[in-house]
Amino acid sequence: MSPIAYGIPEALSQWLIALGAAVVALLLTEAVFRIGERIVRRAVRHSAMAVTVTQSARAPAHWVMRLVALNLVWQGAPNTLPGLPGVQHWTGMLLIAVITWLAVRCVNGVSKAVIASHPVTVADNLMARRIQTQTRAISKTVVGLIVLVGTALALMTFPAVRQIGASLLASAGLVGIVAGFAARPVLGNLIAGLQIGLTQPIRIDDVVIVEGEWGVIEEITGAYVVVRIWDQRRLVVPLQWWIEHPFQNWTRNTSELLGTVFLWVDYRLPLDPLRDKLKAVCAASAHWDGRLAMLQVTEGGERAMQLRCLVSAASAGQAWDLRCEVREALIDFIQREYPQCLPRLRADVEGGANPEAQAPSPAQPHLGPIG
Repeated sequence: MSPIAYGIPEALSQWLIALGAAVVALLLTEAVFRIGERIVRRAVRHSAMAVTVTQSARAPAHWVMRLVALNLVWQGAPNTLPGLPGVQHWTGMLLIAVITWLAVRCVNGVSKAVIASHPVTVADNLMARRIQTQTRAISKTVVGLIVLVGTALALMTFPAVRQIGASLLASAGLVGIVAGFAARPVLGNLIAGLQIGLTQPIRIDDVVIVEGEWGVIEEITGAYVVVRIWDQRRLVVPLQWWIEHPFQNWTRNTSELLGTVFLWVDYRLPLDPLRDKLKAVCAASAHWDGRLAMLQVTEGGERAMQLRCLVSAASAGQAWDLRCEVREALIDFIQREYPQCLPRLRADVEGGANPEAQAPSPAQPHLGPIG
């Protein structure tokens, strides 16, 4: 006996049949997903990257299968079903959104796996920092493009949006100019992100000098770079700034650096003992890398001479600590061993307690030294 015989409206009876088919399709989808998940897990268990990607894609892939099953059911439903076009439209829109989600999770999964396989915690992390920077910059750019395309496809499912787009074609020139100016910062950062990812003027964990501040590249996003300043402040710099302005990168090719220590001493100080002390301090320091320890006279003034100590270290932080250690040790050495050679101001004063009595008269110019 048909449902109409029980007093059920025809439209409701058609929807009950369609919903029953949808429930059956969802149950079959769940069974297929469970079986497929086990097969995929066994197939990728030997690849760390594949495991990470499948874990990231699990939830959106599950929803993609459900929505595909529902779309197939709605496509097979009779066209006379009331409200069917609206259901088909919203289900298709949800499918576009979930597919976009799936693509984003896959890209992020690949990025996460690549970063995990190249840690920067090792001693020689130049290659790891290069790969991490490229991966982060490119993945963020790709994710932005995926979201942009997915949003455009979802909006195109609305007939009104398509009509508005067609009506705006007549004024496309003006709209293009306005949109270009409005989107210039966004597009500029997008292009700058690609440039940074490919050419790599900066990398994660690079030591840089930006706007007069010494810091470390902590994070590279799709719009800005976070620099961790030495005193734990954070400097946020737009991506485009790095392409348009000069800056110092202390770890561009290697993290090794030369540190300088300047001292002013009296001309009577012997240099050989001080050179020996410098080498002894560097040899005993855990911050010295053994490459260079040199002392030179770089300037001679009226009252003292300037000494420059060049020392080498494996990183910027170690170079700073080594410079402070050398400076303190050499000053202490001069104070203990050659206190008379510290910088001093000399004055040559003639005469007794009354300098005016010894002053030369205008008729007889004084030819001796004047203190």
